[in-house]
Amino acid sequence: MESTLSAGIMMAEALQNQLPGLENMWLWVTFLADPKNLFQFYFPAVYYASRRLGISLFWIAFITEWLNLVFKWFLFGDRPFWWVHESGYSAQTPVQIHQFPSSCETGPGSPSGHCMITGAALWPVMIAISSQVASQTRSPWVRVIPGLAYCTFLLAVGLSRVFLLAHFPHQVLAGLLAGVILGWLLSPRVPMERELSFYGLTALTLMLGASLMYWTLFTLGLDLSWSINLASKWCDRPEWVLVDSRPFASLSRDSGSALGLGIALHTPCYAQIRRLMNGENLVQNIKGAYRNLKPLRRVHILPSLCWSSTRRGV
Repeated sequence: MESTLSAGIMMAEALQNQLPGLENMWLWVTFLADPKNLFQFYFPAVYYASRRLGISLFWIAFITEWLNLVFKWFLFGDRPFWWVHESGYSAQTPVQIHQFPSSCETGPGSPSGHCMITGAALWPVMIAISSQVASQTRSPWVRVIPGLAYCTFLLAVGLSRVFLLAHFPHQVLAGLLAGVILGWLLSPRVPMERELSFYGLTALTLMLGASLMYWTLFTLGLDLSWSINLASKWCDRPEWVLVDSRPFASLSRDSGSALGLGIALHTPCYAQIRRLMNGENLVQNIKGAYRNLKPLRRVHILPSLCWSSTRRGV
């Protein structure tokens, strides 16, 4: 195992030193694959294009994030940014690696959450776009573009996690495989028309299930805060320690998402919105979303212009 971890450090060193011009790209890729963005950005955009697809992404995202939390509790897994110091590797073998603000996550490292959760949640999106493309063209080369883009993005996510010293390569690989398998398994089983009580029970099950496992492991003498202590100890800057990456932060998000989805789907406002939606043509709805978002560009740019004018004394 030591040789595997050492090889991961050498790979991270090569990425940081041999490809220095790609640093901003890796930071952007890891930001785009942040599980929080699935809830904040991907879900609203995909839901506008297709109600069924949006709910699938949302459901798979919080179920997979919950499973990722449980896997990390049982599989443990060091992160490169603390293992290189804690193991004494950096003292024995000089390495030229450095941390980033996104490096200092506090949970265990195996499997990679960015790869696993994002890979699973985007699986139904890739399948839907592939079906849409296949219905519009007979070219086999064009048909493989959505799947190729999906695989390329996940590969870039994995490399970005190694680059940031957030994960070892084998943790990334485990996350990728688990994400694809879970996406394939969960996509046909997403509940669409259920009572509010179903979503409430789902939220309660996620919260109580994880809490029960936590206290069981704690009673057995396992210190599940070990990774938080190591992250705080070896992070270059205290302000880089990502508090929202702690296990119970994601658990709260998952339980709240399950309950929130149920409440949203059973409000009178939602029924009115569904009546306004004309069909579920993915391409047409994406174009409509783009047209509706165009006026928001001015709203987004206006504060920047005002701030620039203030600096110039206008």
